[in-house]
Amino acid sequence: MNNFLIPANAKKSMLIFGLFTKFDLILFGTGIGLTLLLLILLPLEEVSFAIIALLPVLTAGFLVMPVPNYYNMRTLIASAISFYTNQRKFKWKGWCVPHGEEKKK
Repeated sequence: MNNFLIPANAKKSMLIFGLFTKFDLILFGTGIGLTLLLLILLPLEEVSFAIIALLPVLTAGFLVMPVPNYYNMRTLIASAISFYTNQRKFKWKGWCVPHGEEKKK
């Protein structure tokens, strides 16, 4: 009988607002802080300075944006980098390949 069904969103209760980790909120807060600082320091008469001032919050927002099957874009990018940079070897021997003792005969 002891069959338990674990819902797909069981770990959401461990996240802040059901979406973010502490690091995500710190990253986004840092992006907001840098953007506010740049908005104060840069002359915003030109569009290029306005874009430069908004880049930190846009980048941080993109990285913490939720994505299906991952927490956010940051974990998706880390998984993609890990997939393409780690050397993996898969050793496969089919049913027709002789093994150990049979090979000595």
